[in-house]
Amino acid sequence: MHLLVTGGAGYIGSHMCLRLLEHGDDVTVIDNLCNSAPEALRRVQQMAGRKLRLVVGDVRDGSALQQALTGPHKVDAVLHFAGLKAAGASVALPVHYYANNVVGSLQLLEAMQAQGVQTLVFSSSATVYGAPLPEHLPLTESAPCGSTQNPYASSKWMVERCLADLQAASPDWRIACLRYFNPVGAHASGRLGEHPIGVPNNLMPFISQVASGRRAQLSIFGADYPTADGTCVRDYLHVMDLVEGHMAALQYLRGERQGGMVTVNLGTGRGYSVLEMVRAFEAANGLRIPFRIEARRPGDVPAYFADATRARQLLGWRASRSLHDMCVDSWRWQRDNPDGYTERHCGSPLGAPR
Repeated sequence: MHLLVTGGAGYIGSHMCLRLLEHGDDVTVIDNLCNSAPEALRRVQQMAGRKLRLVVGDVRDGSALQQALTGPHKVDAVLHFAGLKAAGASVALPVHYYANNVVGSLQLLEAMQAQGVQTLVFSSSATVYGAPLPEHLPLTESAPCGSTQNPYASSKWMVERCLADLQAASPDWRIACLRYFNPVGAHASGRLGEHPIGVPNNLMPFISQVASGRRAQLSIFGADYPTADGTCVRDYLHVMDLVEGHMAALQYLRGERQGGMVTVNLGTGRGYSVLEMVRAFEAANGLRIPFRIEARRPGDVPAYFADATRARQLLGWRASRSLHDMCVDSWRWQRDNPDGYTERHCGSPLGAPR
């Protein structure tokens, strides 16, 4: 297959590209590189022993999308990772988030329609469930959605609704909406991982940067939530398990004799608090993580974790990597790449967009 991966130079996208190349698929990436690095794709190609095609551009740019979709070989399906993802930042920058996540997705759909590409795997989020009541945990796909707590979550729910309407109007479309819980970890080689620009918004890279000495201590936002230890509880999922979920979704869509839309959770089904994650990281790596408690962060909810039964039944997928694996792989990446993807790690240039 020939896959277009939007946001393919980012954290999840780069791991996805490696898995696709290893599987024997051809890959085109479109990425504006605003929160990613070409070095990630250089490493992907080195590790896979195969080339991919990069188009440097934004999914809101119709000409860039046309270039990405009309290369030397027809695109069979799109994996859509491009977008902004920090819930807290979205509260301060709502228009920016809606422009990137919603308008960008609509531009992508228009470009796909123009080229006759009708298979899409969409990177959604468990935040579409809003602030779930305890009786709704673990969260199934039928749990109430839409009462979202921040613009990031709202943008994901809006795109899901757009996709549902598109598929209803054009039944030949094959669409999978994958509601991620909390991706963490890195490739076991230590060569690919999460490289946030500036102060990390997510827990695991912040813990890792404290462990490396890059930051003095971890900030824990809120210790008065209605959870066992007062800190937020989340379902943490290894990034490589997440990637395998996308592979399973692609296989499922290819096997469907007619179009349709499937929505599934990708999570482990187990929630861990922030303090539990800190202790697990310390135990796995023999390190100490100093922290301080700060005020709650806007847009956060107390707890959510997945019921991943539908993913197992429909896609034949389940998470296989442990919390220990997540912590060890996260630290290996940070230890071996203390400055992330910097030029001093780079080899030869990836090459101009083509």
